[in-house]
Amino acid sequence: MHRIVGLERQVFKPPRNGLLLTDRLADRLKVKPGDIVRLEFLEGRREALDINVAGVVTEMLGMNAYIERHALNALLREGDIVNQLTVAVDRGHDAELLNELKELPRVAIAVSKSVLKQNIEEVTARNLMVFSGILTAFATVIAIGVVYNNARIALAERAWELASLRVLGFTRGEVSAFLLGELAIEIALATPLGMALGYFLASTIVGLIKTDEFYFPFVIHPATYAYAVLCVFGAGIVSALVVRRRVDTLDLVGVLKTRE
Repeated sequence: MHRIVGLERQVFKPPRNGLLLTDRLADRLKVKPGDIVRLEFLEGRREALDINVAGVVTEMLGMNAYIERHALNALLREGDIVNQLTVAVDRGHDAELLNELKELPRVAIAVSKSVLKQNIEEVTARNLMVFSGILTAFATVIAIGVVYNNARIALAERAWELASLRVLGFTRGEVSAFLLGELAIEIALATPLGMALGYFLASTIVGLIKTDEFYFPFVIHPATYAYAVLCVFGAGIVSALVVRRRVDTLDLVGVLKTRE
């Protein structure tokens, strides 16, 4: 009942002639399919033998080596024995089975996958969601602040030019279009660039936190990009409304007099 499943959901079968290694173990040993590795048994006869690498699988947890059970029994020169069992339990009877297994003297440890999953969801997932929520809030505030600040600076730098256009007969809408059009172009150009830079930054961070025991696949859902784009565009719209209001209330005489 223990299946070997890769990140792309491919199901692998334990080979009879060779070892199936996880990618991290293969990288640590610096081997690839077809290479030969030496196995040293630390119990029983303490023999050593050479065996080929049949394949490599990418898993999220652990550095594992797989081989078909009967082939392993033959290598160890032992009978048809096992030291670990995976069983299916009717829903709601996990605790009852665990209590009974703990009473058996020859059972060293009994673990319920449903309990492990629940612990991960309650602790790890919750912490990740809190951390992600804090980062998302900061990113949203920064995005709004940058867009609004850029719009205010652009208005301050071009106040004299905008006032001059008003004096020459341009309407408020036409004058605002010059400034807000520039802001819209900047947002349109910066958004895909920011998405690309964010992708490479996140990919680098995921690569740096990769360890021998844990591997987190790098996945960005389209909804994440959609949320980021909506935040930036929303900040742009709000900033445009604020700037448009200030453009409409420009003191033409006062602005023109402050030109150096």
